[in-house]
Amino acid sequence: MISTVQESKVTEYLISKNLSLDLQIEIKDHMINQIMDWELEENLSFEEALSRVKELWKDEFTATGYWMFFREPIPLIAKKVIREKYNSLLKKSFLIGLLFFGINMLLIYLSNSVETYSILFKGLNGIFLLVLGTAWILNFKIRKYMKPDFKYKGRCLYTMYQQNMGLLLIGTISMLQMVLRDGHYAYQFFREQNHTNTFMVAVTLLIPFLLQSLVIFTLFNFYEHKKSLLRMEDFLNLNTDRQ
Repeated sequence: MISTVQESKVTEYLISKNLSLDLQIEIKDHMINQIMDWELEENLSFEEALSRVKELWKDEFTATGYWMFFREPIPLIAKKVIREKYNSLLKKSFLIGLLFFGINMLLIYLSNSVETYSILFKGLNGIFLLVLGTAWILNFKIRKYMKPDFKYKGRCLYTMYQQNMGLLLIGTISMLQMVLRDGHYAYQFFREQNHTNTFMVAVTLLIPFLLQSLVIFTLFNFYEHKKSLLRMEDFLNLNTDRQ
């Protein structure tokens, strides 16, 4: 076993690499096991074993860019994990977004007037606004962890998903604006054969799809953030008690 002081050295090293806390905890376990193995098998001191582990992980901690979600460089290993997670969430979000796009098209043909469709269009987008509002209200107690700049000990983000918490506000404002629209261009195009403004028809169909997909991704991202916090609850409580 390594001492608390030695463990803190591993922690400090990982914090210096700009890793979120959830990734740090996962990687730290691997690094500590490797250190203990080398100490036991090759009779190395802690510092010697730590030096070897740093060399072994050096390439994984190379700083790289991920412009789509991060303004600052992040370690390569973080990019690999985050890209895999985010790509999965984005794929699910767009697939569900397509489902709601289909529902929107169905509402056009089920409506007997542009006024009826306008009400249904607002209601459909209002559902997303309601879900976002519910997420805010039900998770008010962890609101500080929903800030993109709230950091563990002021040095690192808590989870790999925290960077996108600002999307909750962006999604809420965007859907609020969408609820104020009536979507009449799409109804007139498909039901009244009014083809005079095809550009606005495309905008009326595409913008809600993209915003709904964004909101779905935001909600997926938020609940993954919350799950990660719950998994780290014992760790966070333990470290709070030590302070």
